[in-house]
Amino acid sequence: MINLIAWIVLGLIAGAIAKAIYPGEQGGGIIATIILGIIGSLIGGSLYNLIQTGNLVITGAGFSIPGLIVAIIGAIIAIFIWGLITRRSTV
Repeated sequence: MINLIAWIVLGLIAGAIAKAIYPGEQGGGIIATIILGIIGSLIGGSLYNLIQTGNLVITGAGFSIPGLIVAIIGAIIAIFIWGLITRRSTV
């Protein structure tokens, strides 16, 4: 139960910071921000593990300052990918 609460808190913090850093309007409420942060934690943790070990393993960032930084970077990547997926053609 404590681990789940830590993931939600990490997701909220990372998602909110990533939304503040990323230019443009992202929309979504607090739930979307938490989900974005959790997905960012998974993306960032997995990329960090890939860089460190050379193995791609799906893993989340830990609840620490370096883990928060990795989660923010992952959340920014998630915002970028979501923007590419949901972009509408103006033609």
